[in-house]
Amino acid sequence: MAKALLMPKATAVWLVDNTALTFEQIADFCGLHMLEVKGIADGDVAQGIRGLDPITSGQVTREEIERGQRDTGYRLRIAESKVEVPEVKTRKGPRYTPLSRRQDRPNAILWLLRNHPEMKDSQVIRLVGTTKPTIQAIRERSHWNSPNLQPQDPVTLGLCSQLDLDAEVDKAARRLARERKAAEKEGRDLGTLLPAEETIAEPAAETAPPEPEEVELDADSVFAKLQALKGPEDGGEDDDDR
Repeated sequence: MAKALLMPKATAVWLVDNTALTFEQIADFCGLHMLEVKGIADGDVAQGIRGLDPITSGQVTREEIERGQRDTGYRLRIAESKVEVPEVKTRKGPRYTPLSRRQDRPNAILWLLRNHPEMKDSQVIRLVGTTKPTIQAIRERSHWNSPNLQPQDPVTLGLCSQLDLDAEVDKAARRLARERKAAEKEGRDLGTLLPAEETIAEPAAETAPPEPEEVELDADSVFAKLQALKGPEDGGEDDDDR
C-alpha cells in the first residue's frame, strides 16, 4: 500500500515558496496536477492555505529536497515514518441505530422474518441492532405494537446497507446448504422451509366441536318397534291362557 502525503496542497504551497523544485517534481511528490501547482505559484489556487513544512513533519528529508534541486529529473520519495501507528481495531458489537430510526426497527424485523426466515437471530441483530427478546416477541405476535407493525425493507429505512443485507442472506443460504448436505449423509430429512405466511401467521382460533343434532322422537313408532320385537312371544302366551 502506497504511503500517502499528509496535507498535499499545504505541502505544495510550502515547496513552491521555499524550494527551487520544478512544478513537475512538486506535482509528482504531492500527487497533484502540474497545472494545479502552477496555479499555486501564480496565486490562483490554494489561496489562504498555510504552507506545511514536510521536513519538520517528517515526510521528507532536507537531503532529499537538495538532491531534487540539483537534479530536475529526480523524483522525491516520502521518508519512512519513525513512528509506528498501531492499527485501530473496531469493536464488534450490535449495530448502532440513531434514535430517530429506532421506532422503525420492529417493522424491519418483521420484514426480515417474512422474507428471510432462514436467517438466525444473531444475523438480524447485526443488521438492525436489536435484541433476541424483541425478535421473539415479533415472531410470536406478542410484541406490544404487533397490530400496527408493517413489514418494511431495512435498507429503505436506512438501518443497514444493501451490501450488508446481501452478505447476511448469502451467509444464511450457504449455512442452510451445508446443513442439508450433512443431513443427506446421515439419512435425515430437514424438510423444506415453510412459507413465510405460515411462519408468522396468527394461530388459528380453536373451534368447538359441532353439537349433535337433536332427533325428534316419535312415541308411536318407538312403541310399534318394541311390540314387533316381543310380539311373537307375547302372542304365544295369550293363546295358552285362552
